[in-house]
Amino acid sequence: MAGFLKILKVIFLGIVEGITEWLPISSTGHMLLVDEFIHLNMSKEFKEVFFFVIQFGAILAVIVLFWHKMFPFQFKDKSKPVVKMNTIVLWLKVVVACIPGAIVTILFDNFVEAHLHTPIVIAAALIVYGVAFILIENWNAHRTPRIQKLTDIDFKTAFLIGVFQILSIIPGTSRSGATIIGALLIGVSRVAAAEFTFFLAVPAMVGMSALKMAKFGFDFTAGEYGILLLGIPRVDFRHPIPDELHPQARLQSLRLVPDRAGRDRTPLLCPENAGKVNGSVQGLRLLL
Repeated sequence: MAGFLKILKVIFLGIVEGITEWLPISSTGHMLLVDEFIHLNMSKEFKEVFFFVIQFGAILAVIVLFWHKMFPFQFKDKSKPVVKMNTIVLWLKVVVACIPGAIVTILFDNFVEAHLHTPIVIAAALIVYGVAFILIENWNAHRTPRIQKLTDIDFKTAFLIGVFQILSIIPGTSRSGATIIGALLIGVSRVAAAEFTFFLAVPAMVGMSALKMAKFGFDFTAGEYGILLLGIPRVDFRHPIPDELHPQARLQSLRLVPDRAGRDRTPLLCPENAGKVNGSVQGLRLLL
C-alpha cells in the first residue's frame, strides 16, 4: 500500500511539473510546495535531483516543437546538406546567455539548497515576482519593442537576458517568466522573447539536472531510477509534426490572448491550432 501511495504521489508531482513548466510560473517552486502537503517519502538529497530531472520531459517537448529551428542542418537533398548559419549563430547567443546563470548557480547552489528551499521563501517569491510581473507588464503595454524578431537579438542582448535568468535561482521564481520579463524590459518583443526563452530552456534545464545528478553521485537504486522515469512527463514521437506547425505556426499556436483593454496577456493554445496539434501531432501528447 505504501509503495502504491508513493507511485500516486510521483505521478501527481509529474502532473504539477508538466502543467507549470509551460506557464510563466515556477514549476520547481510549485512542486516543492506540493511536496510540503503530500510528503514524498524519499531522502532530501534524492528529491533535490528528482525535482529537476523530471523536467527532461519538458525539454523533449521543446526540442520536438522547435526542431526545425533548433537543428542547424537540413538534409532534404542528401547530396547537398544545408548548414543554417543563422541557427548556429543563435545557439552561440544562447551559450552566451547561459554564462551568467551557470556561474551563479555553481557558486551559490549549495547555499540556496541549505537556506532558501523553504515554503516561506517560495511563497514569498511567488507573490513578489507575480506582482512585479503584473506591474512590468502594465508598464510595457504601450512601448514599442526595438527588437521584433528572434534573429535580431544580438550577443549583448542575449547576455542581458541571461542576467535576468539568474533570478530563477531563488526557489519560487519562474525561469521562463524571469527571462521573458527581462527581455521585455530591454526592448525585445514578446514573441521573440518567448522563442529565445524556449531555446534557452534546453541547456539551462539540462545543465541544472546534470549538476544535481553529479552532486548526488549518480548512485541511484533501482527504485529511485523507477521514480525518476515515472515522474518525467514523456513525449510520444509516433507521429511527425505537420508542416503547418513549422516554423512560424508554432508561435501562432501559442497565441497571446488579449485582455479587456486589448493588450496581449497570457500565452494559450489557440483552439484552431490545438485541433491541428491534437489531430495531426499525437506525438505531442504529454503522457504519464
